[in-house]
Amino acid sequence: MYKKSLLLIGVFLVAVVTTYAQSADEKAIRYLMHQQIATWNSGNIDAFMETYWKSDSLLFVGSKGPTYGWENTLNNYKKNYPDTAAMGKLRFDILSIKPLSPEYIFVLGKWHLTRTIGNVGGTFTLLFKKIEGKWLIVADHSS
Repeated sequence: MYKKSLLLIGVFLVAVVTTYAQSADEKAIRYLMHQQIATWNSGNIDAFMETYWKSDSLLFVGSKGPTYGWENTLNNYKKNYPDTAAMGKLRFDILSIKPLSPEYIFVLGKWHLTRTIGNVGGTFTLLFKKIEGKWLIVADHSS
C-alpha cells in the first residue's frame, strides 16, 4: 500500500511539473508572438525578425517557395513590405500550440494585415526550437 501511494504521488508530481512546463512554454510562445505583432505594427522588420533563428538553416516557406537563411528571409520581408503602408497592421489568431518535445513546439494560426492598399491574410505554421534557453522560430510556412 505504501509503495502504491508513493508511486501515485510520484506520477502526480510528474504530471504537475509537465503541465507547468508546457504552460510556461506556451506563455513564452504567446509572448514572442505578441512581440512580433508589436514590432511589425511599429514598422520595425528588424525587430520582428528577432524571434527567428539567426542561422543559414532557418526555413521560410511562402508563396514563392522555400527560402533558407535568416538574412535571406529578412531581405525578402524588406522587399515585400518596403514601407508601413505595405506592412499594415498585423493580427494573429493562434489556433493551436502543440509541444512536440521539451525543445520543439508547433504553432498553427492565421495572420491578417489590415492595410489601406488592401487587406491580406492567410495561414501559418511555425516550428519553434528552444536554443540556448530561448524559443526561436526555425521553420515558418506562411501562405
